[in-house]
Amino acid sequence: MVLRRHELTDQEWELLAPLIPRAVTGRPRVDDRRVINGMVYKIRTGITWRDLPERYGPWKTVYTRFRRYALEGVFTHALQQVQAQADAAGDIDWLVQIDSTVVRAHQHAAATGRKGGTIGRTNRNDHALGRSRGGLTTKIHLACDGRGRPLAILLTPGQRHDGICAQPLLERIRVPRAGLGRPRCRPDHVIADKAYSSRGFRAYLRRRGIGHTIPEKTDQKRHRHNRGRRGGRPPGFDREIYRRRNTVERCFNTLKHFRGIATRYDKTATSYEAAVSLASFLLWARSV
Repeated sequence: MVLRRHELTDQEWELLAPLIPRAVTGRPRVDDRRVINGMVYKIRTGITWRDLPERYGPWKTVYTRFRRYALEGVFTHALQQVQAQADAAGDIDWLVQIDSTVVRAHQHAAATGRKGGTIGRTNRNDHALGRSRGGLTTKIHLACDGRGRPLAILLTPGQRHDGICAQPLLERIRVPRAGLGRPRCRPDHVIADKAYSSRGFRAYLRRRGIGHTIPEKTDQKRHRHNRGRRGGRPPGFDREIYRRRNTVERCFNTLKHFRGIATRYDKTATSYEAAVSLASFLLWARSV
């Protein structure tokens, strides 16, 4: 098979193929690898579904399969499985960094209510679309391991504050065990910037026994000093560990090499999250 640009390598396909659901009955369908290559090509280049090259088959077949996989959570499951393989080999660095990035939504992503729905504030929020001064935006909240590979993804409207989403993001970390046992959900240590500096989040991390390195905000320092002895001790902060926070920034940079992620073209949050999960799977597949 001729390997073209933006297509799965044999190693990547070997990891993904066993995780693709197959129908027991029905007529023979288009080759799975060709269809998945069409999905990767679309996300990597940011073109519309109708403009897919003919070598991937009918565009509607590729889109229908992608939409079905998105609703069934196929790519999220694939991401968890490749994480489980890496964890079994001791390849995950559990020094976890969290952060977020804002993505502009293309005008095609804003038409979620065109067919039978209503375009309103509630509907946009349901699809992780928020209105800001720059237009419609989506925020990707990401937790990555110490090697810059995504562990958990959370989508919200673009105006949502990072601190509100920190706890739900960490609770999305679920790396299955290779054998018996519950999935691993607890990092060894969490690194985050000042946006996550709050008493509530620090208390949550302490309850779960998770070490953390988060700088204190200036106003929080001033408030603590003003209270004197009642202000309590300052939170611990290790500058050497905090220097590794750039790993999550580099992870975002790599994900945004996919033009379909750097700009959101998908109408629904389900489809966009599936695209981010597929791109995240490829980052893992290229590192294991």
